[in-house]
Amino acid sequence: MDIDLIFKIAAIGIIVAVLNQLLIRSGREEQAMMTTLAGLIVVLMMMVYQIQDLFETIKSLFGF
Repeated sequence: MDIDLIFKIAAIGIIVAVLNQLLIRSGREEQAMMTTLAGLIVVLMMMVYQIQDLFETIKSLFGF
């Protein structure tokens, strides 16, 4: 796992948090929730690819 992945996830979290606060303060709670969900989905997709790589590594390690 790269440290770069951690920085990407942190950057997405910061951007989503700032957008969320801006949208809530302007009275657009629905868009704020959608922005938060979009950020969560992006991070989860990044993690799915990392978990897939982990399983491939384990599979090649044990020769399956």
